[in-house]
Amino acid sequence: MMEQEEARKKELEFQIQFKEAIQAVSAALNTGYSVENAFREAQTELKLIYPADARISRELLVIIRQLRMHISIEQILEEFAFRVQTEDVRNFVTVFAAAKKSGGNMIGIIQNTVSQIGDKIDVKREIDTILASKRYEFRVMSAVPYAIIGYMSLSFPEFMDSLYGNVLGIGVMTVCLVIYMGAYYLGVRLIRIEV
Repeated sequence: MMEQEEARKKELEFQIQFKEAIQAVSAALNTGYSVENAFREAQTELKLIYPADARISRELLVIIRQLRMHISIEQILEEFAFRVQTEDVRNFVTVFAAAKKSGGNMIGIIQNTVSQIGDKIDVKREIDTILASKRYEFRVMSAVPYAIIGYMSLSFPEFMDSLYGNVLGIGVMTVCLVIYMGAYYLGVRLIRIEV
């Protein structure tokens, strides 16, 4: 579960990096750069923000190297989408390639993509915050029955004898344990929901 959480954090981090990269490309296109030079300018800008070992820095370096070899930007971006295997990147590359072929408004398309990715990141953060609080509540509520039984055992041992000292009490507490185990299993399943 920790590995999945770490993978989700890295994925969200890359989404933010990618959003900033295409914002930089959009800004460069606004100032009159060609698409290829806009990616070069974006890489220069992002060097100031991210270290060389950041995922987006490495990917932009690969893109710039491929541009130097005069590979078409469409092919470069398709390879980029294949390497990163992210839905946002695939969608951007698909729309970008279609707009480039049809002569669409590149700046508008890129700005729209940035807006959509930003909205998606914000929604994911809100959901993650809500899920984190629910996970904490679940952990607390899972410990409450043990705390109550421990308190009752120490404070009122004669009451606990009536619960565990006869067949009827053992039966009732066994049913309670089964219900608790079912609720715990259901709770674990609910807090593992992927967004």
